[in-house]
Amino acid sequence: MAVVRLRVSPRLRSIPLLLSQPDAATVRRSFACASASQAPAPARAMAAPSSSSATPSPYTTLVGRVSCEREIKRSKFIAIAAPVPNERAAMAFLDQVKDPRATHNCWAYKLGDQFRYNDDGEPSSTAGKPIYSAIISSGIDKVMVVVIRYFGGIKLGTGGLVRAYGGVASECLKDAPTCLVKPKARVGMEVPFNLLGTVYHQLQHFEAEDIKQDYDTGKDGTVMVMFEVEYEKIENLGNAVNSACSRKIELYL
Repeated sequence: MAVVRLRVSPRLRSIPLLLSQPDAATVRRSFACASASQAPAPARAMAAPSSSSATPSPYTTLVGRVSCEREIKRSKFIAIAAPVPNERAAMAFLDQVKDPRATHNCWAYKLGDQFRYNDDGEPSSTAGKPIYSAIISSGIDKVMVVVIRYFGGIKLGTGGLVRAYGGVASECLKDAPTCLVKPKARVGMEVPFNLLGTVYHQLQHFEAEDIKQDYDTGKDGTVMVMFEVEYEKIENLGNAVNSACSRKIELYL
């Protein structure tokens, strides 16, 4: 098998890469999501340690916004969840759905190893943490869940609050339409003019996207071809290109 050589080019974004096949997540329903090519925002408060692997793994997230409503001892609980790519989007979603007239707007989000939750005035760890636990149990990532409570006059106690917030969040995420997202990398390769057709055939076969050409390579007779492709396909794409071209074509990240 041909050896694929990967180099970091100053012309492209520097993206760390480990050529390993990540485990595929299970998709609960047959939906397609756009692949992610943007790295998650840096972790902030309450972020867990990051994984040692530099290659982003596929993850399961929501297809779109979902919600559900429950009444518990005259209090109305409304859970609203949506996919979010980063913390900024999560906070924007919170601002969009929270109701200032409600008694509490409690929430939690999970962005890979980064997470946060908030009790919004409920007793400590009786609202935000149960919502976050519901997210963990669902197996869904890059998601924000907001649970809005309208107090009905009957106190639930700490145990009742934990069951109420965690339960409505779990119900909201249960059987919600989800999809598998496979992160992509921006890759480039210097290609001789006479091999462009061969390379483009392989790019099409491996479903590369956003293909562009840059003829300002400083080398006669070559063009830099830049594209996006799923991380897990990079090694096989490089081997296929080398085999089809009968020569070594270096890939740049």
